Amino acid sequence: MTGNKPRLIIADDHPLFRVALRLIVRDIDAAAEIVEADSLDSMKAALAANPDVDLVLLDLLMPGVEGLSLLQYLRSDFPGLRVAVISSLSQRCWVRSVQALGAAAFVHKSATPAQLQEALRSLLAGDNWWPQSVLGAPATGGDGLEDKLERLSRQELQILLHLKGGRLNKQIAGDLHISESTVKTHVSSVLHKLGLNSRTQAAVLAQQLLAGDVGAA
Repeated sequence: MTGNKPRLIIADDHPLFRVALRLIVRDIDAAAEIVEADSLDSMKAALAANPDVDLVLLDLLMPGVEGLSLLQYLRSDFPGLRVAVISSLSQRCWVRSVQALGAAAFVHKSATPAQLQEALRSLLAGDNWWPQSVLGAPATGGDGLEDKLERLSRQELQILLHLKGGRLNKQIAGDLHISESTVKTHVSSVLHKLGLNSRTQAAVLAQQLLAGDVGAA
């Protein structure tokens, strides 16, 4: 936090939802400093003007944003920045992808005011917040794609997402600060668990996951 005043960016293209989040944050901490953004460009401008921001409340479906691409960018270029995702997408594999990319929270847009307040209170206190559907044990006995994705560990899912665009093991190792041999081991495990024959197939799936389009995979 900056002193005792939390500094937030609320990034959402729906003005009424930004107002709702602002009111809840101010109800929790009247001293909070809040900047708003409604697109990819205004989000980047807000970050440039507020480099010491503590928390970003991020909508993933803003103009100019493709799925998890903005979250991936923020976690890569601002590794110390805490990002809480607020989205209307609710598939468990999507939420786990958000978690694997290092977000501090996932809040569904259908959450009640009380649930939003609970999540934001936790975030302003420096804690993470995840819905029970993610924290609870999943059923993984099926053969569908989502069932197979559930068999991946968090790091395996993280590495799958970094395969987008055909990135090499060396590049992924650098991004995640792990060894190339660890990446190679996890990639082999990912291909086996998902029943894929090549990294190219995994890269296509990663693109679909990042776009929130796993249903089409």
